[in-house]
Amino acid sequence: MTGPGSSPRPLYGGIELGGTKVICCAGHSPGEILVSDRSPTSTPASTLAWAVERLEAFQRTHGRLEAVGIAAFGPVDLLESSPAYGTLLATPKPGWSGAAVVGPVRRSFNIPIALASDVEAAGLAEGLIGAAMGVRTHAYVTVGTGIGVGVVSNGAPVRGALHPELGHIAVPRQPGDDFPGICPFHSDCLEGMASGPAIQARWGRPAEEMTGDLREKAMALEAAYLADGFRTIVLAFAPQRIVVGGGVGLTGGLLPRIRDALRETLGGYPGPDTFTGAGFIRPAKLGGMAGPSGALALAGSAHHGHQSTPNLPG
Repeated sequence: MTGPGSSPRPLYGGIELGGTKVICCAGHSPGEILVSDRSPTSTPASTLAWAVERLEAFQRTHGRLEAVGIAAFGPVDLLESSPAYGTLLATPKPGWSGAAVVGPVRRSFNIPIALASDVEAAGLAEGLIGAAMGVRTHAYVTVGTGIGVGVVSNGAPVRGALHPELGHIAVPRQPGDDFPGICPFHSDCLEGMASGPAIQARWGRPAEEMTGDLREKAMALEAAYLADGFRTIVLAFAPQRIVVGGGVGLTGGLLPRIRDALRETLGGYPGPDTFTGAGFIRPAKLGGMAGPSGALALAGSAHHGHQSTPNLPG
């Protein structure tokens, strides 16, 4: 609350650009979203025009935006020195490869704009106000339409020339499994074998419609593939926690199976229960608002002049 002589709290805009839907929001912090709206993701031009219109409407109702954060599905060029900064790279979503996601927003708002992948943003939010509060380094894994991983250390995404694309790592084929995989780039990578569409293609129905022996068999195989992916995360980044989200990732009973399979595939290395204790793998806390909350965290960071380190909520 403001009083005489005090300055109003800054207002931020957020865009979560997902493969199936886009969410726009405005708020003061990741934990204080005042308004949000969503729409199906269609063509780049119409989707981004809708997002800009929503942010302009939020300004008219709630006041001037100080910065905007964009959390985009990927792969997306995040290197600010790159000529292709803010554009999508070779994405499986038809019509979106090469689409500029920062440009249309920048042309409409003369304010700081920050960009991250959607899983990085969700990971930031889970670290600030969700299931990874209090740890220095964590990985956020979403398993749904695709498989994405965001690694966050000391409040900032871990990235190099690009954000990590751990959904496309190679995984050992499980014994007796002849499913070819569905990834248009790598066929039987982790995403090609264990994403929601892969489950549908393999078993003829989505995970939420499975029962009985079919569900047992499907979940055991799903856990085995995800555990192999988690092994790579553990050995590459040694996170203190893995937070799991997404429609498939939060399927009832899946996380304990992954924990058991990870213990088996690690084979006791590097030590007992270092990465397999009950608290190491946890379900995401923020649900569908993790991305928008993370986008607001990015906006707050941009407002304060720090592109990659989000402001704390409050």
